[in-house]
Amino acid sequence: MGILSSKLSSKEMALLCRELATTYGAGIPLLKTLYLASQHSGSTKIRHMLTRIGDAIQDGATFDAAVRKEDSLLPDMFIEVIHAGEIGGRLDELLLDLAAYYEGVWKMWRSVLGAMVYPLLQLNAAWFLGTFSLGLVKKFSALPTERFVMREYVSNYFIFQFKAVFVFLLIVAVLIALGRAGLLQMPWAMFKNAVWPIRYISNKFAMARFFRTLALLVGSGLNIRRCIERSAAVTMNPFIEQDLLKAIPIIINGGTLVEAFSGCSYISRVGHEMIAVGEKSGRLDETLKKVAEYYYNDAQAAVNMATKLLVVATVLFVGVIIGMIVISFYSNLYGSLLNKI
Repeated sequence: MGILSSKLSSKEMALLCRELATTYGAGIPLLKTLYLASQHSGSTKIRHMLTRIGDAIQDGATFDAAVRKEDSLLPDMFIEVIHAGEIGGRLDELLLDLAAYYEGVWKMWRSVLGAMVYPLLQLNAAWFLGTFSLGLVKKFSALPTERFVMREYVSNYFIFQFKAVFVFLLIVAVLIALGRAGLLQMPWAMFKNAVWPIRYISNKFAMARFFRTLALLVGSGLNIRRCIERSAAVTMNPFIEQDLLKAIPIIINGGTLVEAFSGCSYISRVGHEMIAVGEKSGRLDETLKKVAEYYYNDAQAAVNMATKLLVVATVLFVGVIIGMIVISFYSNLYGSLLNKI
């Protein structure tokens, strides 16, 4: 979800799920719920999507089938949970759970973006002021016979920045186009698995989505094999998905969930222990929600730590840039004086 994907963002999903959960939970029929949510939505994209879903249901399609036709906009987790809710007859409860989940994700990303404002401002200042100052140092270090015109230098500087911003926006546009076409999923997964701390944070969020979806699907009464398959798909990481799907043959052969997940390297020791408690107590869906909360809180703590490290790294980077400018300026200045002597 987000700018690199055509799917709705966590903010849009939080508002959509809360609207659907509140209206449908009040006893209003599903078809009328969809049309009411469509009328109240401030997004044209969501308004048209809900209208298409309502029209499909009116033509005889199930809610699940109508939602699946909108897979280009709706995230996989939402689609799978709606499928389970319609089968298990717990659509109102699952919509509330989805609303709470997406609201939590939206709140976390707002805090992350707020923490990123200061480092980004510093990086922008370092780029624009740094390139301007380094250009001046280079000009002053030239031969004394070369004539310096400030207006000409500023004009060339703005042309350089215009070209740099154009190249940057072009790269961003290409990445957005590739992301919306689904061509960045595997490269992004490889990048996330290779770079720390992105690897740690993305894996924790993927496991939080997996256990959250698994809890909702198990609670709806869906077959455990299908629960694992559908939950593994919402991790949006092919490496984690393959690791989790190793549990299915053990489940088919009659193994317990603890035995099935014992060979999954992405599940921590705490996760294994909580799954065992859930199976023994007979309250697996509630325990799986606790596991999801554990991974989500762990990921949130990692994000907070990473943003603090980024602030420190940005300050150090800006300090290095300033140091380079000062050293270059004085070395060129005194170097020129020594050459005259």
